[in-house]
Parts: sequence; structure tokens; C-alpha cells
Amino acid sequence: MVNKQNSMMRLQKFLSTAGVCSRRKGEEFIKAGRVKVNGKTVIEQGVQVDPESDRVEVDGKIIRDDQTMIYVMLNKPAGYITSRSHRGEKIVLDLIDVEQRVNPVGRLDKDSTGLLLLTNDGRLHQHLTHPSFDHEKEYTVEVKDPIDDVALGQFREGLFLDGVKTRPASVKRINNRKFRIILKEGKKRQIRRMVEKVGNQVVNLHRIRISTLLLGNLKMGQWRYLSKKEINALKIYSKSIF
Repeated sequence: MVNKQNSMMRLQKFLSTAGVCSRRKGEEFIKAGRVKVNGKTVIEQGVQVDPESDRVEVDGKIIRDDQTMIYVMLNKPAGYITSRSHRGEKIVLDLIDVEQRVNPVGRLDKDSTGLLLLTNDGRLHQHLTHPSFDHEKEYTVEVKDPIDDVALGQFREGLFLDGVKTRPASVKRINNRKFRIILKEGKKRQIRRMVEKVGNQVVNLHRIRISTLLLGNLKMGQWRYLSKKEINALKIYSKSIF
């Protein structure tokens, strides 16, 4: 059964993930009375909409689910910001070449590498980023000093960051300085902070999986469109968790 509360998002975010405009520009559109929800003009900020059932219009044009949807996989190199714009910094959108406006699904910090999904599918974007949906994200982690089993056990059980305990994670050792970890949450710089919490330091953080989507052998800095099989698998998995 669909949890309607979890599928709701702010109107300006919906406009952004649907590829209409940036969130800030969306706020301007709303303030100017250019946006309607279910036939009614909305001028106040903070209105929530359900991408699956609400009808949203901008300047009389319905923002439809049947617009051309784009799904892009990028193997993000270090040194790029996961953002649509960031003054004075290289951004992940500099690495891809698509006509449609796409948005990164979740984030990888500047120093991290690996799998990043970009899309203009607002519904899938919401399902993959909302913390209540429990999507798995898998990483390989290399640390500065040898890491013992006690520390890995703490990752498995959860440890406290800013007074809040992290959720239990699946962890598998690769060697004395490398391990794989699977998270179902995405706190800011979470893995780096967890490693620092046990007295170590991340040297290399590389994401290899998001939900059913695998990075595979895509080279660093390269991108490609998702296959129909990959898109369908993501959508089926997303729907199955409601």
C-alpha cells in the first residue's frame, strides 16, 4: 500500500526534479502565480504535492509523467561537486552531455567517487532519496590505518553521530585496510565520520551500487544511459517497498 505521506514533496522541489526549473526559480514562479495544483493557483511557499496523483501546471502547461524521461549513470571522479551549480567548483553536470535537465539522485561528496544516478524522473528521484524508503547504497572503503574487527563490528551495530545512532550496516572485510559497507541511510559524510569515530581516516570512498543499479565496469569520469532492464528494475524495486 502506498504511504502517501512519504510520496509527498514540496512544490518547488517537484518543479526542479521534473526538469522545469531550479528550486529557486520555482519559488519565483509560485510567488508570481504561474503555478497551479489541481486547477488552483498556488502562491504560498511550502505547499506539498504528490507526484503520483496531483496535477501541476506552469503557465497553463501540465507537467506530465509522460515527458521524455532520462536516466544517466555516471562514474564520478574525485574533485567534482554533486550539484547543478556551485560557483568556482567543477560540477558533475560538466561530465555529461544530455539536452534534458537532469538532477543528481542523492549526493557523493567532492572527494568521493563512483556511481551517481541523474534523472528528470521526479517520482523515481523522490523514491530513491526519501530516507523512509530503505534503499541500499554499497561502497568500497579504503582507510589510512589497518582497521580491526571491533571497529567493523561498531559499523554493523551502529554508532552515535551527533547524538543519533546510525542504523545497522552490512560490512564485509576485503583486507586489513579495505572493506565494503551497505547503508540504508544517507547522513552527510556518514561513512567518513563513522571511520573518524573509530580513530581512523578514509583514503578512498567509492560507491558501487544504488538499490538494484550496479556501477559495473564503467570507467572513471564516463557516463551512459541506463538500459530498459535497469530502469525497470529500479522502478519495480521502488514500488515493492511501499
